[in-house]
Amino acid sequence: MWWFVRRPHTQGVKCIIGDGERVIFVRHTYGNRRTWELPGGGVRRGEPPEATVRREMREELGVELHELRAAGAIEVGGHGKHTLLHCFAARASTTDLRLARAEIAEARWAPVTAPPRPLGPHAAAVLDLLPRA
Repeated sequence: MWWFVRRPHTQGVKCIIGDGERVIFVRHTYGNRRTWELPGGGVRRGEPPEATVRREMREELGVELHELRAAGAIEVGGHGKHTLLHCFAARASTTDLRLARAEIAEARWAPVTAPPRPLGPHAAAVLDLLPRA
């Protein structure tokens, strides 16, 4: 009930990890398990978003990020809260992924122009931050 009444504001990160024309999409073990999203996670108290995105990608996918750059921010709602998502784009240290099976059910490299379906709403909004050629 507290969550519903307070409608807290939280912060998170999402990362568009590419290797040319492809990016990593993930299906989580929680929430809507059918949809494909971009990898990300929650910002801890006092943790800068750039440190968060590096930590989350290392923990969930087993990759280090190179050429990390801010891509923008979006405000999303759901589950009785508002979340500011700090969005980044980067290259991965490897295309071989080591998934944290407690959080990531499946990960897939796919062209940004043909993402796996169904695509989650957050992924669609973050991909809209990419410059169009």
